[in-house]
Amino acid sequence: MAIDPLVSSLRIAGSGMQSQSTRLRVVSENIANAQSTGATGGADPYARKTITFETEFDRASGENLVQVKSIGVDKTPFRVDHLPGNPAADANGDVKMPNVDMLFELADMREANRSYEANLQVVKQSRQMLSETIDLMRT
Repeated sequence: MAIDPLVSSLRIAGSGMQSQSTRLRVVSENIANAQSTGATGGADPYARKTITFETEFDRASGENLVQVKSIGVDKTPFRVDHLPGNPAADANGDVKMPNVDMLFELADMREANRSYEANLQVVKQSRQMLSETIDLMRT
């Protein structure tokens, strides 16, 4: 078990912030590549990335921390648009488009932001409580 619950809360919140930062990076890649087609006719476009988390028990501190388990590739089929003039079009004029749903990515980005902010509030509150404890000990 951790020596100090406030220090423990800082470590736990820090692991949450780090995981949500990685989640935000994955969402950013998906949004940035939402229109990235294949380089040649009929080639596969950008495939949406996914992220999963897991709990990791830290034996040294006795804390359950969150970490990124894996960054994978979404197996959802690619959307096909008829764009005959596009360099990525096949013989029929069809272009495979990324399987990125902008509405879903924006919602995921908002959720990552809210989770990050919640963990940041834990860090701020813990730091304030530690500071107040130190001030009390000085008097």
